[in-house]
Amino acid sequence: MDNYTTPEEKPDQSALFWSVLTILILLTAVCVAAVFLVIFTNPYSSLNPFPPPTLPARAELPTSTPTNEVIPLPPTWTVTSSPVPIPTETPTPTSTLPPTPTPITLTSTPPFTPTAPTGGYPYAVRQGFPKAIENIYHPELDCTWMGVGGQVVDLSDAPVTGLIVRLGGSLPGVKIEQNSISLTGVALNYGRSGYEFKLADQPIASRNSLWVQLLNQAGVPISERVYFNTVESCTQNLILIDFKQTR
Repeated sequence: MDNYTTPEEKPDQSALFWSVLTILILLTAVCVAAVFLVIFTNPYSSLNPFPPPTLPARAELPTSTPTNEVIPLPPTWTVTSSPVPIPTETPTPTSTLPPTPTPITLTSTPPFTPTAPTGGYPYAVRQGFPKAIENIYHPELDCTWMGVGGQVVDLSDAPVTGLIVRLGGSLPGVKIEQNSISLTGVALNYGRSGYEFKLADQPIASRNSLWVQLLNQAGVPISERVYFNTVESCTQNLILIDFKQTR
């Protein structure tokens, strides 16, 4: 029987490579750990690639040192009296009396009395007027009213509206507004051209102290002043005065 010889085994190259690589990795890990330890303990080490910013220098506040400074006082103040000038009285001038006014005598001017135009006024009181009747247009007032009213007609007895009727004069115990006016056509109880004035709250007797007169739109009289009487009677407390055109 032949002798069998076992061949000599060669070392495994791959195992050797991995062993060396493991040793290198361990050494690298140890070095990295050492570097991290140095940076952790001293962040300002040159091994730290990102060192923290340098802190500013600590400010030192100056300390105040008390000093005994002597403040000089002003010299002693001495009161000095100065003579006060006494004002000299200046005599005031003597007032001169004003001249005595000369009295002026005023002459009263007589009241204006309108004169009739040439040919007479175009309107006159109708025949049978003025006349006093019972208050038939304000029956609810009965005897607590007194007034004057009427109407105006033209040559053909047609009503004339828009004319001014003026009331004047005086009444005992009653204030009559002078130059009170009304218009024909505002008091239709008397007709289409009727007018009316309230005189008092009760019948009062008077004699020719009140009057009415017609005027045109320009305020020019177109009739005479018609004076009338009033009676202290509840059956004659309305005075009717109608006007008619004459030319």
